[in-house]
This record gives sequence, C-alpha cells and structure tokens, in this order.
Amino acid sequence: MINYSIYKNNNSNEWVTFVHGAGGSSSIWFRQIKEFKRFFNVILLDLRGHGKSKYHFTNVFEKKYTFKSISNDIVEVLNKENIRSSHFIGISLGTILIRQLAEYYPKMVKSMIMAGAIMKLNFRSRFLIKLGSVFKSVVPYIWIYKLFAFVIMPYENHKKSRLLFINEAKKLYQKEFMRWYKLTSELNPLLKLFRQVELKIPTLYLMGSEDYMFLESIKHVTREHKNSKLIVVPECGHVVNVDKPEIFNNSSISFLRNLINKK
Repeated sequence: MINYSIYKNNNSNEWVTFVHGAGGSSSIWFRQIKEFKRFFNVILLDLRGHGKSKYHFTNVFEKKYTFKSISNDIVEVLNKENIRSSHFIGISLGTILIRQLAEYYPKMVKSMIMAGAIMKLNFRSRFLIKLGSVFKSVVPYIWIYKLFAFVIMPYENHKKSRLLFINEAKKLYQKEFMRWYKLTSELNPLLKLFRQVELKIPTLYLMGSEDYMFLESIKHVTREHKNSKLIVVPECGHVVNVDKPEIFNNSSISFLRNLINKK
C-alpha cells in the first residue's frame, strides 16, 4: 500500500484527499495543511515510487503502470480507512488520476479541485514528450525532468515551484521514472475521453494565468462542461498551490464550504 498521512478534524465529517503530480510527493502541500485541517479531515498521499511510497517488490509483477492501477492505489487507502467518499484536490498529473478515479468510482468523489489541470496536450507538450521518449534510455532521468520543469515553469516567479519539483524528483529511481514515463502513451485517448464526457461532479479548475501549456484547453472545457468552474490566478504558473498558496487555499476552501452548505 502507498504511504499516506491523515490529519483528523473531530468537528467535521468531510474528507479532502490531496493527490500530487509526477515527480512530486505529499510534501508539496505543506502550505495547504494548516488551513485545510481547520475545516476538514485531510489525507495526503505519496503515489507509488514517490515520497515515502518506495518501490515495492510486488510491482515487479506488473508489466507496466496504468492510470487505472495508480488510481486504484488511492481507492485502496480510502477503503482501508473506511472512507466512502471524499473531495479530491490534485495538481498537474494528479488531476488526471482524480478524473480517472471518478470515471470508475463516481460515488467516491464528492468534488474535484483541479490545479494546473491537464486536459489536452498542445504542440509544445507533445513535442516535449516525444523528445523525452528519444532520450529517456540514454541520459539520466533527472536531466529530462529538469528540461520539463523549465519548459512548463519558465519564468522567474515560477522558480520556487520549479526547484521544489526538481528536488522531489531527485528522490525517484531511474526505473521508476521509466515506468511513469510510459504512461504518456495513454494520455491522448484518455484526455480526449475526459473532454468529451462530463461527469456530474462539481469541479473547480484553478489555473495560473502563465500556465501557457494547459490553460487554453481548460478554458474550452469549462465552457462546455456545466458542472465546472474556472478561476484563473494572475501572475501564476503551473503549480498554483506553491506559486499563490493564499489564493489557492481561499478559493478551494470557499468552493468546498459552499458545496457542503448547499446540502
């Protein structure tokens, strides 16, 4: 089972589950814990191979990782804690995992907050993935990860987020990186499905105004999907919860409390 931490709030029955992106860990949410545990029960996850969820010998028998199998890791945690449903908050690739989980277990997902969400690959991102595929077997994975970090988070005000993710990615193993990288082959058909099929789950997209790789596609999705809302955070890059933590926290908590009060 993957590693996770729980912060209980005895005055609340609501759970919020945080899902980080590729190369990160639960530590990227350090600016969220204090505020969120005031109102909710909180679960922080380390996805397989990340943080304290180190490579496990049982994974040897898996031919490859899939978004479904990684999403099932999250379900396993909630089942162990007897949590029937939760609100979910994700960043970057974590938003894909949440959306995948919602596809298979819609009753488990009360709402989705998708920060730095990925719903479509533009030309730059497709080119970047192809470039990484060419070199992933011949150069250290951290070189590829640094390139991705600089392309996705290029500006000076993104430096804190960029360094945080690079430092977290250094804790991965080369083989683990390769397994995660192979997931990119699943992305295009999966994202197309997500764009075409709207789930009846309240969804908040929190996107940085400088997230030039993914913002435009999210604008289109939120115009088409009736159950979704978009907040564009000014002077902010891809990793909204790190670049602008106060706006992220206030917007997310307000969204969740409004949903809960409508019951």
